[in-house]
Amino acid sequence: MNIIIPMAGKGTRLRPHTLSTPKPLIEIAGKSIIERIIDLVVQKSNTSIQKIGFIIERPDPNIENMFKSILSAKNIDYEVFFQGEARGTAHAIYCAKNMLNGPTLIAFSDTIFDTDLDFDAESDACILVKEVDDPSAFGVVKLNNSGYITDFIEKPQTPISNLAIVGVYYFKNGSSLKKEIENLLDNNIILNGEYQITTALENLKNRNFQFSINRIKSWLDFGNPNNLLASHAEILKQEDLQKRRFPNTTIHEPCYIAPTAEIENSILGPNVSIGAGTIIKSSKIRNSIIQKNSAITGGDFHSSIIGNNVTYDNNFSCVNIGDYCTLK
Repeated sequence: MNIIIPMAGKGTRLRPHTLSTPKPLIEIAGKSIIERIIDLVVQKSNTSIQKIGFIIERPDPNIENMFKSILSAKNIDYEVFFQGEARGTAHAIYCAKNMLNGPTLIAFSDTIFDTDLDFDAESDACILVKEVDDPSAFGVVKLNNSGYITDFIEKPQTPISNLAIVGVYYFKNGSSLKKEIENLLDNNIILNGEYQITTALENLKNRNFQFSINRIKSWLDFGNPNNLLASHAEILKQEDLQKRRFPNTTIHEPCYIAPTAEIENSILGPNVSIGAGTIIKSSKIRNSIIQKNSAITGGDFHSSIIGNNVTYDNNFSCVNIGDYCTLK
């Protein structure tokens, strides 16, 4: 099975953190979001993975080296594709057209899901869904009595279905999707100014393409700072975290502290992650993420995200600081 992971979006809702680091490469408890997605797919799939295709905006040696570091350790082949101009989800997927053949899993990179990747052998494709309380904020699917999809509805304002599409799609043969996206591109079929994957799915359904669903058990979203922090707290609950002692410091679990981080005279937690090489002094921090190689002195904050290589020496109750910033 091939896996295609589009990640060319600008991550505007997570700025300033995504100005220099793509959202899928933000670390949560010592592991990037994209690595967590890959690990989950490898563990849950009953089919061997042939290759992973990453779709990013433009060539970037730092990002590509990260892919190399992640995948070489897992002995998985990969390829990087470039979207250039953002022209919609269908266009992004089509950038990896050379991999759209045979069994194909497409997973957008801003959610971590938990389900067994065991698909209905009788259907042409499978859409992963999650029951939600408020379907008006999502694209949803409607089913017939046999459990197959009859309709794709974008953000319904009336209660038609509560089965939200989570951005993970399986195709028994990716060439079917490739052909349909080519139809969108050749005939300039756009929605809200872009080529959308939902348009391709609807067209395939109208051609008697049979879609089944796979209900996921849980769904962690990283689309904005509040969701990132909430998902981070859930991940910490599930991790087997190594507990360490530091001078004059109290740790309220769960917390992730990288092996090379240094802490003194502080109170941390619950729900705090400290990245590699970061130094924390005389601080009180809870429900926050601090990335690599930063220095925090006198911090007293919560519900905060601090990027890489940040110097902080001040006192705010809630902060959101991007990479390479200094506050004194």
